[in-house]
Amino acid sequence: MNDTISAIATTEGTASIAIVRVSGKDALNIAYSITKSSNLTPRYAHLKSIYDSEDELIDRAIVIYFKAPNSFTGEDIVEFQCHGGVVIANEILQATLKYGARLANPGEFSKRAFLNGKIDMSEAQAIAKLIETKSSDGARVLARQLKGELRDFVNSARDKIIRAIAHSEVMIDYAQEDIPQNLTEELKSQLISLQQRFISIVEISQRRRGLIEGFEVAIIGKPNVGKSSLLNAMLSYDRAIVSNIAGTTRDTIQEQLRIGSHLIRIIDTAGIREGRDEIEQIGIKRSLEAIKSADIIIALFDSSREFDYEDSKIIQLLNQLKTKEIIAVLNKCDLKIEFEIEYIEYYNPIKLSTKKSIEPLIERIKLFLDTMSDTKEPILISQRQIEAVQSASNAINEAIEPLENGELEFFSYHLKEAIEFLSTITEPFRSEEILDSMFGEFCLGK
Repeated sequence: MNDTISAIATTEGTASIAIVRVSGKDALNIAYSITKSSNLTPRYAHLKSIYDSEDELIDRAIVIYFKAPNSFTGEDIVEFQCHGGVVIANEILQATLKYGARLANPGEFSKRAFLNGKIDMSEAQAIAKLIETKSSDGARVLARQLKGELRDFVNSARDKIIRAIAHSEVMIDYAQEDIPQNLTEELKSQLISLQQRFISIVEISQRRRGLIEGFEVAIIGKPNVGKSSLLNAMLSYDRAIVSNIAGTTRDTIQEQLRIGSHLIRIIDTAGIREGRDEIEQIGIKRSLEAIKSADIIIALFDSSREFDYEDSKIIQLLNQLKTKEIIAVLNKCDLKIEFEIEYIEYYNPIKLSTKKSIEPLIERIKLFLDTMSDTKEPILISQRQIEAVQSASNAINEAIEPLENGELEFFSYHLKEAIEFLSTITEPFRSEEILDSMFGEFCLGK
């Protein structure tokens, strides 16, 4: 943290502008050296000539100085906004290294921002995910995290748990004080309510993970029902081989597609039936794996063929996927209908022909995805955050029984565990927070 770091902050390639960023105690002196200047006013854009260590002109660029602690990292930062391209930005970077900076490690600017208290862990993760997000809805969720939505939720939950621990410590150490008789039931009620909120947020986050990573849509069905034709129709070009021969698709095929503001990854799976050979069996196994990871299942049935044993196996599979969004589609409705629709009426099937129009299916998918993006609850954006909240929920559950039995030391222990889990999302927990709550609320020692 005592050294000065430098890196190119924009993607390498041809562009109008590139940015070289320098952060650390020597950032300003380095800027003076390569601009031949003696003064840079904080937060003003200065047009300066940039020179290398041999005093050769590199470029004319905008130079902005952010004085500590009012910068992203909390340190002095100087940004050089030069003409884009591979060469110029690299030459400016090399000049900063010559004058004493070192090349920044991946993520080191954000790491310094965290260590200097400019961002917490939830905001740091949101920055990383914002770069990778696949949809505008995901960007909006992450922008809310950057504004502190998840931090505020975690801090509110921590405060409630800290208050519960403070009450417990008071009952243990200050029994002579006036403690309300109904305090145990009140604490239990508050903690159960908090635990239910945790469970709800975990479920919402798991269902809406596609907002950040992109939703997965798997097309399933028995062989030769039109899965590959549907994929081609959705992509508007012939991506998959279409044939009347059952079992043509032997492996999963994945492509990306935008529906509305959502980016989805659509997976055409091998026809699900009893595999006729080893290759087909491997393809079917991969189909089943794709179904497990998918957010939306499109179950395709052939309206021109009677319901049979293979169709019944598909329905049995759907019955095991209660947590998935299932869209049943009756294909080939331009032909004479032989399929007994009552077998899939539960799923409110869409009738269409992939050779004519799939617009009703696209609208159904878009409606579901729009619903997924419509949430006011904070969303956990990584598996690590989800596991932290799940663990905190479990710790609260473990604390309930000791509270009911009057075993307050064990009650406090489990609640401290819950706080430690939550602290991995934002910032470390300080034991002084419990003391602040104890003495602030109860005015003990008066």
